[in-house]
Amino acid sequence: MKNTGKLAVLGSINADHILNLAQFPRPGETVIGKQYQVAFGGKGANQAVAAGRSGADISFIACVGHDDIGERIRRQLADDRIDVAPVIAVEGESTGVALIFVNGEGENTIGIYAGANAALTPERVAQHQQVIAGADALLMQLESPLDSVLAAARIAHQNQTRVILNPAPATALSDELLSLVDMITPNETEAQILTGVSVKTDEDAAKAATVLHAKGIESVLITLGSRGVWLSEQGNGQRIPGFHVEAVDTIAAGDTFNGALITALLEKKPMAESVRFAHAAAAIAVTRHGAQPSVPWREEIDSFLQSQG
Repeated sequence: MKNTGKLAVLGSINADHILNLAQFPRPGETVIGKQYQVAFGGKGANQAVAAGRSGADISFIACVGHDDIGERIRRQLADDRIDVAPVIAVEGESTGVALIFVNGEGENTIGIYAGANAALTPERVAQHQQVIAGADALLMQLESPLDSVLAAARIAHQNQTRVILNPAPATALSDELLSLVDMITPNETEAQILTGVSVKTDEDAAKAATVLHAKGIESVLITLGSRGVWLSEQGNGQRIPGFHVEAVDTIAAGDTFNGALITALLEKKPMAESVRFAHAAAAIAVTRHGAQPSVPWREEIDSFLQSQG
């Protein structure tokens, strides 16, 4: 492994209850499922696992409940090459839960109970100041309390740790937080909420990126689903297409992309090559069911890229 930089991920941990159905139920309707599984998820944990499996030197700052599933998740994260010392079991809280329906087209609808994720307070973030200060990059999402995300971004900024924000799930963010972000990775919906620009075409993506650059963000990557990613660095934009594969479910595709992207960047790969590496990881993930079970290992990503020529 050519690890050159340390990564800190701050974020959520959930137990995902996934039910596959032919179509989503309408209000008042009961639909019989085809397949059910409990898988470990949460955007933070998914991105941490994607980074760990793809070869990053990673520590994960998060909270689980003081329960059996929380302990099982901590053990699994450790198996995925993640330093789990900063994963705290919180007394009196249950581990976060996501209830996920997946339809026949591989689309999903999700309901979340935050549980212990809500206990990742700014005070708890401050306890892990050294983990953030000692990292080369800090990757975060928005399933943790917003004031904690801001607190972590401030610590990172003060210590020259690069701040990468995946602004999901979609929500409005303060200019103060955005000004502390070095790289942002929204999808079309999230980009629209942050910029007011409806992202349908490459031109729209370029416009949305300009708004985000004006807020102080150097690198903007807008994920465009099957069309790939709009990459804009200091105003210079290009679309980098993804790989075409047969998707079975898209749970954690974005998370896999983010974790693999940062891994490649910390290995000092050029940005366009890092995006291609991340596309490959996400392409493998969508051909498999579930969140973390679908995340590929480094060897799989490398061989996928070799097969693409």
